[in-house]
Amino acid sequence: MRDDGAKVVWFLAGVSIGAAIALLYAPASGEETRKKLIDKTGGSGEALAETGREFMEKGRELYDKGRRLVDDAADLFDQGRKIVGG
Repeated sequence: MRDDGAKVVWFLAGVSIGAAIALLYAPASGEETRKKLIDKTGGSGEALAETGREFMEKGRELYDKGRRLVDDAADLFDQGRKIVGG
């Protein structure tokens, strides 16, 4: 487990260093680069939020479907009990 954590830390460090070097050698000015970064990360945040909303909606749908199945099963159980007992 510790090896995996260390690998992740080193990977993230490498990504950060690579991104910093790429920004230093980028042909755009600092202002243009910042604008591009903001645009890209803003879109990513919106996409992530949308995915989260879709995930929550699907979860609610599955919960409702499961709840209906449980209610139907309980009704069938009660009907069977009445038939056998009555």
